Amino acid sequence: MQGDQRAFSKEPPRATVAIGFVTGMLSGLAAQGRKLAPILQEAGLPAEALSDPRGRVPLTSYAALYNHVVGILEDEGFGLFSVKLKPGMLEFLCRGLIGSGDLGEALARAARFLDLVLPDLALRIGRDDVSAWIEIGETSTIWSAVNDPRRVFAFEWCLRLLHGLCCWLVGRTLALDSVQFPYAKPPQAADYPLIYTEHPRFGGEALVARLHANLLALPLRRDQESVAAFLDGGPGKIAMLYRRDHELARQIRDLLATSLGATPPLQEVADRLHLSLRTVQRRLKQEGASYRGIKAQLRRGRALAIMENTSHPISEVAAELGYTETSAFFRAFVNWTGEAPSAYRRRLRSFTP
Repeated sequence: MQGDQRAFSKEPPRATVAIGFVTGMLSGLAAQGRKLAPILQEAGLPAEALSDPRGRVPLTSYAALYNHVVGILEDEGFGLFSVKLKPGMLEFLCRGLIGSGDLGEALARAARFLDLVLPDLALRIGRDDVSAWIEIGETSTIWSAVNDPRRVFAFEWCLRLLHGLCCWLVGRTLALDSVQFPYAKPPQAADYPLIYTEHPRFGGEALVARLHANLLALPLRRDQESVAAFLDGGPGKIAMLYRRDHELARQIRDLLATSLGATPPLQEVADRLHLSLRTVQRRLKQEGASYRGIKAQLRRGRALAIMENTSHPISEVAAELGYTETSAFFRAFVNWTGEAPSAYRRRLRSFTP
């Protein structure tokens, strides 16, 4: 794919990424002496993208570059660490977290997993009566300086990975109350409120991300069948999820959550949001979302919740979700889970004491 000048901007529109994150992602390749211009072009970005520290790239292009770099290095850790994180690491991490009793247990599992595959960082999960925290520290000094771009991006990547996974597991955005980063304020720090928290601090000895303690008790909303859809688009998809510049998709999900039985057309949704239809369509595209996809996600989540928590007949479940024919719901459910609604319910009950 050839570079496209339209894929590079100095403006800060929604769903774009500061060039500092691109520099960080490529820092492992740069340390190996690789030429970066061809790599950028192959991912659809102009060769000169790194020349302007104020530049920005579309989020979709950033995710494509993420996947491209992982493919070149065969390393989901971008060549930043003393050992490679072979492709498939994220999938195994996801599958290892499914089945946890709650978010706290899932985070503890994630910390143990990453300790096994990533010896340069040490993760610890703590809590008190008010707050819980994710602490990421170093076990070795593999980077040349505290503010080495490789070190900065390593911490950014690790927190993004853990936070994105937590949000996905519970099916909602989780606010981080504050994050202390163990380096000086980087040029891309203006984007941190979009990605991490409105309250970043810099210069600590370790990265410490704090959130409300009661969030650790949240139940997981994902199963093994959910993993393939989550990973569709490669590990780079993690960079596109649960950012605060995806606000329109969230607003539409919230609006539809109470009206699944009679889902309004997109024009009506736009009217309720006091936006034009064209603006809604454009912003959804910028956020990598679609109205059809939002409706499908909501229906699926609601369907699984009803099947798991009630004994309603399948026909009633279908009607509650807005299906005029039970057979249409049956086909959709098989597509979501790989099994019929009745078989899904029997399997769940077989695990109930």
